[in-house]
Amino acid sequence: MRWELPGGAIELVRGDITAQEVDAIVNAANAQLLPGGGVCGAIHRAAGPELAIACAEIGGCPTGQVRVTPGFRLPARYVIHAVGPVYRGTGEEAQLLASCYREALREAAARGLRSVAFPAISTGIYGYPLEEAARVALAAIADFLRRERPGLLVRMVLFGERDFEVHAAALRELRRAGDIT
Repeated sequence: MRWELPGGAIELVRGDITAQEVDAIVNAANAQLLPGGGVCGAIHRAAGPELAIACAEIGGCPTGQVRVTPGFRLPARYVIHAVGPVYRGTGEEAQLLASCYREALREAAARGLRSVAFPAISTGIYGYPLEEAARVALAAIADFLRRERPGLLVRMVLFGERDFEVHAAALRELRRAGDIT
């Protein structure tokens, strides 16, 4: 599923983020930038031990922010490590989650990249409800593309069928609301 916007495009695909042939992939990282489970663990395994060394040299990242490393053995040239919020239902998580997407897109645009692939940040062990996370993520991406017009292809790489369907419904909802052309 793909939607064109004035500043780029949003594409939804099912698949493995580590296999994406894009300029950068986004890692759903922890604040210490350590190899973990889920998407983070898969990215670290695919990139090789050099990624953990590069992350250790950075030393960490606050929630809602990003750090960038080379992609090492990945097809992507860069890994943008985004630290999403742990969901507690306080209301501030949406701002932090949106910040992850915006900051990653800012880094990609600042480096002159043409394509970036995201996972569904914070929806695994961080417990963010998938439907809400999909709306926050896609609205933040669409808003960034409309305002900044970086000409980016933004691919959401979703592992399971349910994840894909929830994101597709959220994208259709944004389009109906007039937020996506």
